[in-house]
Amino acid sequence: MAPSIKNVSINEFKSFLIHYGLKQIRISGGHEIWSGKELTRPVVFQTHIEPVPFFIIKNNLRTMGLTLKDLRDYLQTRS
Repeated sequence: MAPSIKNVSINEFKSFLIHYGLKQIRISGGHEIWSGKELTRPVVFQTHIEPVPFFIIKNNLRTMGLTLKDLRDYLQTRS
């Protein structure tokens, strides 16, 4: 069974970002800011909301040029 995208923990999301070559550039006011070479804008999410809200995941995937399927496939390989 495919893991739920609506219950992605902060640690799972961070490992997904690392897998795709992003690096944390700073933490600012409860937000982590990540960047990568190919990105035109940073990936940002709140560190005090667990699990990561679905709309944040969707927006960040769009920024990265990835789909929900990419995240789902990554989560399945880690299970």
